Amino acid sequence: MKGDETAAAVEIEAPAERHTLLSDLFELVKFRLTFFNLMTTLAGFYLGNPSVVSGRLLLHTILATGLVAASASALNQVIERKHDARMARTASRPLPSGRRRVGEVFVGALLAGIGGTVWLALAVNVLSAVIAAATLLSYVLVYTPMKRHTTLNTLVGAIPGALPPVIGFTAARDEVGPQAYILFAILFLWQIPHFLAIAWLYRDEYRDAGFRMITGDDPQGEKTSRHSLYTAAALLPIGLLPTFFHIAGKPYFWGAVVIGGGYVWAGWRFFQRRDRASARVLFLASILYLPLLLGLMAYDAVK
Repeated sequence: MKGDETAAAVEIEAPAERHTLLSDLFELVKFRLTFFNLMTTLAGFYLGNPSVVSGRLLLHTILATGLVAASASALNQVIERKHDARMARTASRPLPSGRRRVGEVFVGALLAGIGGTVWLALAVNVLSAVIAAATLLSYVLVYTPMKRHTTLNTLVGAIPGALPPVIGFTAARDEVGPQAYILFAILFLWQIPHFLAIAWLYRDEYRDAGFRMITGDDPQGEKTSRHSLYTAAALLPIGLLPTFFHIAGKPYFWGAVVIGGGYVWAGWRFFQRRDRASARVLFLASILYLPLLLGLMAYDAVK
């Protein structure tokens, strides 16, 4: 038994030796999520003005928005550190593991959020800064605490998640046009099946950590899979709107039909099977959907 404990300790401690300041920073800012938000910001910026793209303005927009997104992720982890400690997939994060101090992360994240917002206001425009501030505040002060109190948190969390392309659009045009509303609607609906698939795969961990997810009261997956299918189906016609509003052309339209149809099929498969395999398929379909759709929209943008 003593030998087993020693072996277990070695297995647990070995990964910790590979953590560095840079790797912890990447975890605190949720690098992949931040990168994804910046890609949608870039898409919004390009669609805001596809004929003439200012490299300087784009650089300011991406860097400043990146600071705001990183701030939101880090502040989220500051608030949820005790709950993250109860989940296997998040227990090794810098804060619940004790590798980083709460105070220093909080101060750094706060400064990043304020700095990014002020940067947008001074170097880009006030409108984009206001939307960025709304994104940060709604994510940290509304969505994050709601996760512990109501299953509606997924819907509420989809709002700040859908705002980065609007930041990009307003940065390029200094106004909110129909393109921005359509991008927001696409991002909003896309997130529901995406996050429900994740919530289903980790439903036990979310429940044990004290997070109120729809999957916690849905042992058979009926509500979870139904909502996933309905929102994926609602997203299909919304994804076609760029053609009708002369944002993109016919090649985009038919591509969006195929891409959206694939997402609906994944939602239908999850609805029919309601198992881990079908939830993974839906998650992978969601990962493919957005870059394909936004990439096609940018490629076929009406100039």
